[in-house]
Amino acid sequence: MSVYQVDTLVIGAGQAGLSIAYFLKKYQHNFIIIDQGDEIGEVWRKRYDSLILFTPRWYSSLPGLPLEGDAEGCATKDEISDYLKKYVETFNLPVHLRTNVHLLKKTPTGFVAETSQGTFISKKVIIATGPFQKPFFPVHLSESLPGDVLQLHSSHYSNSNQLKNGNVLIVGAGNSGAQIAVELANEREVWISSGHSLKYMPVRLFGKSIFWWFRKAGILKASIDSVFGQALYRRPDPIFGQDLKLLINDGKVRMKPRAIKVVDGEIEFEDQSCLKFNNIIWATGFYSDYSWLDIPEALNEKGKPIHDRGISSVANLFFLGLPWQYRRGSALIGGVGEDAKYVMDYISRN
Repeated sequence: MSVYQVDTLVIGAGQAGLSIAYFLKKYQHNFIIIDQGDEIGEVWRKRYDSLILFTPRWYSSLPGLPLEGDAEGCATKDEISDYLKKYVETFNLPVHLRTNVHLLKKTPTGFVAETSQGTFISKKVIIATGPFQKPFFPVHLSESLPGDVLQLHSSHYSNSNQLKNGNVLIVGAGNSGAQIAVELANEREVWISSGHSLKYMPVRLFGKSIFWWFRKAGILKASIDSVFGQALYRRPDPIFGQDLKLLINDGKVRMKPRAIKVVDGEIEFEDQSCLKFNNIIWATGFYSDYSWLDIPEALNEKGKPIHDRGISSVANLFFLGLPWQYRRGSALIGGVGEDAKYVMDYISRN
């Protein structure tokens, strides 16, 4: 196995890793980016076919390279995948693909990362693996269902060809669950289960993207340590667009409250009703997995990073792309660049 020595190691070549790489390159730092994927942008490429961003193109770019197309329009997932590839090519970023980190540990002089492609020795490490690491399933439900029920996580769903004949339950009513429900409602009986009431936000208002109004109102700048930011943080994200609302009103998508258990092969909901489904799509989000991070003092008792705007409690260790790392947009492609610049400024001063 090869041994690489580098000043800064960036773990993750998604939007967060590429953002910090842009600044590292700009300031002529010696660095390498490693990623477990087979190609740049593959996480986007593998998402469901109908995925469209709810952010406009002007808020869907990384530092230094605008996303082409109608600035007020919303990009498809394949556009973003192509854009990330172009980003790496444009700035000639040093990415090592198919490199899975088995262990990262601290040494007296820096860090050692043991990977599937060899050992990386560095003075600094930036963990940019983002919030979407492992699909989350409510195990008490998924493992209790009969074997003839087809189950897919939304991250593994591409289109309806994967499904069996018959009805479908989508568990989770975030933007992914909403988009998939809208797509499937034209061809089969669709139910959607949510543990909270749904709030809708228009994609456009008075001819402009809703994010233009968010920017105007200062919402995009609201930080996690502000009163307004805390209020936003505690609220579930709205569903962007009215399509799902219209389908629910027309009876083409049917709502159910939280799914709580499986009884005789049927899903029981909080309203005590029970229904049998042929297909279930778990739009239940993701969880972070830092089992490879052998630096216990970098994580809290819940296994989440201890940091201040991405600056870890461990010297020369940084995080990037976390949800609400500093603002609502920290985990969005249009917002991560500000956090990357902040981390880069800190590195430059220290």
